[in-house]
Amino acid sequence: MFNSREYEYADITVIAGATDIIGLRAIEYKQSAEKEPLYAKGRKAKSIQTGNLAYDGTLTVTQSAAIALGKSHPKGLLGVQLDLGVNYGNPVDGDALTTDRLIALQFTEVPKGMKQGDKFMEVALPFIFLDLQENV
Repeated sequence: MFNSREYEYADITVIAGATDIIGLRAIEYKQSAEKEPLYAKGRKAKSIQTGNLAYDGTLTVTQSAAIALGKSHPKGLLGVQLDLGVNYGNPVDGDALTTDRLIALQFTEVPKGMKQGDKFMEVALPFIFLDLQENV
């Protein structure tokens, strides 16, 4: 039987090290590759050459979740290095879990700010990581 159910935001769990991030507001990550066409005789490219791979993203959390993550390292959030697990699916609903693992993640900035009318602080933490293991 074909199941056309898509994952919902409520089906995402993010584990930082060994801790479930309860204050998760958003997660975005990507892998990219340096690519360029190789030109030789003639006007058209002969192939596409691939160089380095890069991995980056943004973890958006509540202020209290950012503080809790920062307390895990004496140098604060910029000193943290951890593996991040992103689980898609809800086993209670009978979903099979799909997990992406972000290896050796480090935050690159710690921005903070609020504006009039905000009910809470949301902190968007850009990060880089060394490798992406998909569907583990």
